[in-house]
Amino acid sequence: MDKWLWQARFFKTRALAANLAESGHLRINGQPTRKPGAGVGEGDVLTFPQGTRIRVIRILALGLRRGPAPEAQMLYLDLDAREDAPEPLE
Repeated sequence: MDKWLWQARFFKTRALAANLAESGHLRINGQPTRKPGAGVGEGDVLTFPQGTRIRVIRILALGLRRGPAPEAQMLYLDLDAREDAPEPLE
């Protein structure tokens, strides 16, 4: 899990991702985990704080490497409600 968060570029280092898990502020499919090495797979939903935001993401693919940002963004679907998104028309 810490490796995936690093590959998807949510954190600059694996150590930062591991610290997040160890602090108890990470949920995998709604279940809290304190294990940085917890297994994750396609379809899993991760919930964690990042800066001042709470991120809710669905894993779409497992990464093979830590590539460029556009490649990393293909690994997940952001489930957050976007604050800057326009209001739906009624």
